[in-house]
Amino acid sequence: MGVRNCGSLLWLGFAGMGCGGSQGDEMSRAPVPLSAEAAPGSTVEEDSREVTAQACPAGVASRVKVVMTPGLGEFVGELTNVQGTLYFVTTTYDTEAILWRSDGTEAGTVQVKVFSSTPGGFSLPTDLVAVGNRLFFQVYSAATGNELWTSDGTAAGTRMVEDITPGAGSSSLSNPTDVNGRLVFFRRVPVPGGAEQLELWRSDGTATGTLRVRNFRGFSGLSYDTLKVGNALLFFFSQDTGTTLWRTDGTLAGTTSLKQLDAEPVIITQVNRTGDPGVFILKDGPNHEVWKTNGTAAGTFRLDAFGKPVGLLGTLGTSVYLESMENTTTKRLRIDRLSLNGGGKTFITTLPNPYGAGEDAYPFVQHVALSGSDLYFSLAIGSSGPAPVNVALWATNGTAAGTRKLDDTLFQGDQYWSPVFATGTGQVLFSANPVYGGPVPPYFTRGSVATTGKLADVSGPDSFTRAGNRIFFTAYDDTHLRQLWSVPASFSCPPGLTEARE
Repeated sequence: MGVRNCGSLLWLGFAGMGCGGSQGDEMSRAPVPLSAEAAPGSTVEEDSREVTAQACPAGVASRVKVVMTPGLGEFVGELTNVQGTLYFVTTTYDTEAILWRSDGTEAGTVQVKVFSSTPGGFSLPTDLVAVGNRLFFQVYSAATGNELWTSDGTAAGTRMVEDITPGAGSSSLSNPTDVNGRLVFFRRVPVPGGAEQLELWRSDGTATGTLRVRNFRGFSGLSYDTLKVGNALLFFFSQDTGTTLWRTDGTLAGTTSLKQLDAEPVIITQVNRTGDPGVFILKDGPNHEVWKTNGTAAGTFRLDAFGKPVGLLGTLGTSVYLESMENTTTKRLRIDRLSLNGGGKTFITTLPNPYGAGEDAYPFVQHVALSGSDLYFSLAIGSSGPAPVNVALWATNGTAAGTRKLDDTLFQGDQYWSPVFATGTGQVLFSANPVYGGPVPPYFTRGSVATTGKLADVSGPDSFTRAGNRIFFTAYDDTHLRQLWSVPASFSCPPGLTEARE
C-alpha cells in the first residue's frame, strides 16, 4: 500500500495525529516487549526487556532535492532503477505530471519531460519498468488514449512507442515485464458482447519492434500475478476448461502451455516475490495448495496442501515458509516449512497475540523481505475497525529460536503500511511510530534489537528503491511536503539500541 493524502494535514506525523489509525484505543499502544526467544518447535513467548532507541546522526540520510513546491505538490512516486539511474514521477495538483531522473545529487536530479494535464494533455505516467538502459511506462492523453511510452532519460528520447489502439481509443496493457531485454506485456481488446480478447505483445522501444506475439483467442481468466523464472515469464489461465500454467520468452515459438494445474477454474492467491524459486499458491475449494515450478512441465509439481488459508513468507535455502492463523481461538500466527524438493510439512513456531480474545484480532502479514539468511516481515493484528491494533517487525531464520521480534511500533494505519526493504548490504529498512500520533520515521535493522535504530528525522518513508550504491525513498520533511531522499546502500550508525532488564 502507498501513502495517501488526508486533506492538507501531514497525517504521518507533522500534523500531530494519525489518519485511519485507532485513535483513543488504548489496546493499540499496549506495551509489548521487543524481542522473544523459544525452543525449536515451540511457541514464541514474550520477555521483559525494555529498549531505548538511538538514532543515526544527521546527514547519513539526506534530501536529494526539493521536487515538490509548497502549494503545488501532490504526489511523488513510481521510483524505478534503470541501470543505476533513478526515475520517478511527480504531479502538481491537476496541472501537470513530471518524469524525473536522478543520479543521487541535487544537480543530477532533473526533469526529463513535463506532461501537461490541461484539456487535451496527459495523465500521470504509470507502470514504470526498466528494460536495459531504457524506461517503459504508460501515459494517457486525450489525443491517443492510454498507450506505451519509452524514455532514454532525455526529453527528445521520451516518446510514445506506438499508438497500438489508433486514435483516441486506449490500450489496456498489463503485466509489463523485462524478458530477455525486451518488454513483454498483455493487451486486452474489447469485443462485441462485453467480452475481451487477450493478446501477448513485446517491444524493443521502436514502433517496428513492437509486435503482437500471440492472440489468445478463446482464452480467459488471466491471473493478475505472474512469475519471472529464469529468462521466461510464467502466467496462469483459469477458465471453465481448467487452470493452466504457461510460459513465454517473448517469441511465438517460446510461448507454450506448461501444465494443467487443475481441471476446474481455481484462484492463484499468491506467488513468491522474495527469492528465485518459482513458488505459488492456488485455492482449490477449502484447500490451499503450494506449488513449485522451474519453468518446465517436469519441474512443476505440488509440494503440499493445507486445509485452510495460507500465505507465503518466502524461501530460504531449500525450503519455503508459509504463514497461517493457528486457530480461531488463540488467533496466533503459525509458521510452517516445506522442502522445495517435497517431503511434507514441518511446524516451526507460533507467534504471540496478546489481543487474541478480540473478535477481529486476527494476525496478517503486510510486507516481507529477504535479507541474507533471514526473512523479515511486518505482522499486523486486526481490529473491529479498518486499522490494526498493533503492527510489529519480525525476522526468522527458519527456526523457532531464530524467530524474533525486532520492533512493535510500526504505523497502525489502514492507508499506509510500513515498507520492509532489504538494502542488499545486510540492513533492512522500515518505518516506525514510537510516539503514537507523532512522526513515522524510517528505521534500520541488521536483524537484532541491538542493531535497530532510527535513520532520519523525516516521516512516512515510502517507495524504498536501490539505484547504484544508494537507496532512494520519499518522505515528508521540514518542507511539509513529500520529497526525494536517499541513504548509502551501506551505512554505519552508532551502536544501535541498548537493552536493560527490569
